Amino acid sequence: MRSLVVLGAGTAGTMVVNKLRHRLPTSEWRITVVDRDDLHDYQPGYLFLPFGLIEPEQVRRSRHTLIADGVELVLGDVDRVDPEARQAALVDGRTIGYDELVIASGTSPRPDQTPGMLGPEWHRSVGEFYTYEGALALRRSLAGFTGGRLVVHVTELPIKCPVAPLEFAFLADDFLRRRGLRDRTEIVYVTPLDGAFTKPVASRELGHLLADKGITLETDFMVERIDQDRRALVSYDEREVSYDQLVTVPLNMGADFVARSGLGDELNYVPVDKHTLLSSEHPSIFVLGDASDIPTSKAGSVAHFSVEVFVDNFVEHVQGRPMTRRFDGHANCFVESGGGKAMLLDFNYDTEPLTGTFPLPHLGPMRLLKESRANHLGKLAFRHLYWNLLLPGRPLGLPAQMSMAGKVPAA
Repeated sequence: MRSLVVLGAGTAGTMVVNKLRHRLPTSEWRITVVDRDDLHDYQPGYLFLPFGLIEPEQVRRSRHTLIADGVELVLGDVDRVDPEARQAALVDGRTIGYDELVIASGTSPRPDQTPGMLGPEWHRSVGEFYTYEGALALRRSLAGFTGGRLVVHVTELPIKCPVAPLEFAFLADDFLRRRGLRDRTEIVYVTPLDGAFTKPVASRELGHLLADKGITLETDFMVERIDQDRRALVSYDEREVSYDQLVTVPLNMGADFVARSGLGDELNYVPVDKHTLLSSEHPSIFVLGDASDIPTSKAGSVAHFSVEVFVDNFVEHVQGRPMTRRFDGHANCFVESGGGKAMLLDFNYDTEPLTGTFPLPHLGPMRLLKESRANHLGKLAFRHLYWNLLLPGRPLGLPAQMSMAGKVPAA
């Protein structure tokens, strides 16, 4: 009996075990997935929680209910991986041997890495929405907000769902307008980038959207510390941005066990071949989702498309055959822009976001690089697709490779 162990039962890990349980013979393969708890969150829902656009119970389910029959779910913290012994050791002393390993342990916010971020005002005047607890705390803070300076801040990239901070700024603008507080509030978007986003074409369009909504863009800001007493962000070049309510995205890092195992880079992301997701150093380790160092967005769409490629490759790999499929870095991201509209980006390793329609050429119904109601409805509908199709491993009908049909470069 051969053993596949998956570390992490988030989006990528859950999809992998559910898909492979149907592809690998139960008489030949034992599949085990490991995670620290029995809580699976629909993380895109965190964005909506602070504004009361979704309820807490809609974003959280038990992992046990999402894992296919025939897959063992082990609850426990991973301490380290020993690639030579092909073992994963848990903090409580248990060890799990494997023939093949998938690391799908994601990335997490690390407020402890920025001086002054944690403190008495953490989850109060210094808020965040990248955790369930943080999003609920921010919901309480915004409910009591009566105006002033609202600062949305990104510490450093990469972060999971890199458009989410922009979405928060746009939704905050809409939220404050509906409450009659927009004229009493200055919204500032602070980023370490030289523009609104990483992709130049998207950065230009999103920058225009910020300007249209009267949101100030502060670029090239590398935060050195947060002064909670003075309510100010301070950069390494001593610039300051004051705030009444700060919504920050802390530094994101991969799992600590990756560092303890000597498998990752300085941010605990594991180097892989960007097309096959196979570890650069260990031929029995694959890395999926946000845990790898591939040069594309750390987003759910990337996990989805890369898993589609990985599953076919893995079956070939364990049969001793060459892997024939290549992941192209395909990502698509809905960008909520407020007022019941959203923008949609579609890109890959080599192609900038394009204009056109998605998913059907010329028919859509969603539009690329343009705000539309259909895009907003598509983002809202995705929660139902996530729970009922994506995680169970059922086909969504979307090609893993980026299609150029019906698309043209932005003018």
